[in-house]
Amino acid sequence: MLEAAAQDGSLREIWLDIDRVRINDEQDIEAEIKGKGLTAARITPNMIDAEIVGEEYHVFPGSSLTICCLTLKNGFTVTGESACASPGNFDAEIGRKIAWGNAREKIWPLMGFRLRDQLSA
Repeated sequence: MLEAAAQDGSLREIWLDIDRVRINDEQDIEAEIKGKGLTAARITPNMIDAEIVGEEYHVFPGSSLTICCLTLKNGFTVTGESACASPGNFDAEIGRKIAWGNAREKIWPLMGFRLRDQLSA
């Protein structure tokens, strides 16, 4: 499927759809939590996004490897990576989106740990 998608140019659409699914999943989960009336302390997608104060990207010369470094409010950094197996499919914008999303995912456990510390104090 990916080979055919790469040939007709729709591979970009597949990656953008993956990004949308990630965001839609978060929104669906948020709606379900609210719908069930769950009100205990928790981390929300908005809290994750508010923690990010900076972002930098690097693509290694001659490769399709994109690194995203997100800086958080306290100065801590997390990284995310993306790469494509076929260099002909490399698109810098898509690479940045995927790397950013992968870096952002790493913030969830960090903030979960912080919240658990606060709840146990």
